[in-house]
Amino acid sequence: MKLLVIRSARLRRALGIAIPFALIPAAVLWFALGPGRGHFALSSMLVALMALVLFSCGFERRKTGARRLILVAVMTALSVAGRFVFSAIPAFKPITAMVVITAIHIGPEAGFLTGALSALISNFYFGQGPWTPFQMLSWGLLGLFAGLLSRPLKRSRLLLSLYGVFAGAAYSLVMDVWTVVWYNGALDPALYAAALAAALPYTAVYAVSNVIFLNLLGRPFGEKLDRVKIKYGV
Repeated sequence: MKLLVIRSARLRRALGIAIPFALIPAAVLWFALGPGRGHFALSSMLVALMALVLFSCGFERRKTGARRLILVAVMTALSVAGRFVFSAIPAFKPITAMVVITAIHIGPEAGFLTGALSALISNFYFGQGPWTPFQMLSWGLLGLFAGLLSRPLKRSRLLLSLYGVFAGAAYSLVMDVWTVVWYNGALDPALYAAALAAALPYTAVYAVSNVIFLNLLGRPFGEKLDRVKIKYGV
């Protein structure tokens, strides 16, 4: 499997910061508020491509990168399947838990890619729209931060649970930006506060579901990922 390999360590570090915190958010907002407004499919594809470049910043050797990509593909498939299985229950989904578990055990770039692809792929069933890039950004960043905090999250179930609550709130904070833009055509602080307040019941359910799935799936999936990493030298 041929993968893009960025050999310059300095360039990898620069892209590792610029892509998730500047380039992808700028692209999402440009297509939501700027001249690119309405071209959500192009926005989603750009986010996916940049997530792949970000992923490539996390490895140096082609062989290791290919093996990590296979693990990401498996975790993304499980994340998408979990969203299907629980589709009848609003806001109660295991997708964040799968993204966080991937990030903790495979790395922050892998977490971002899993989150972004999980949103993009599952929305071929749930429906693509201008909300898709915001979902990709939300789940991607939640995976990225989980990977950066992997050591304390691995050691403490309490911290893992607290991260699940934080993830529920953070997802709502990002997605309600899209809610306000869709309704108002521009960002409005008063409408944003109202949207957050209206979404509180769903945010609470989502946060609780994150805690449940992280505690149920964290250890068994984590142990299996660690075994695979040791066996195949990932």
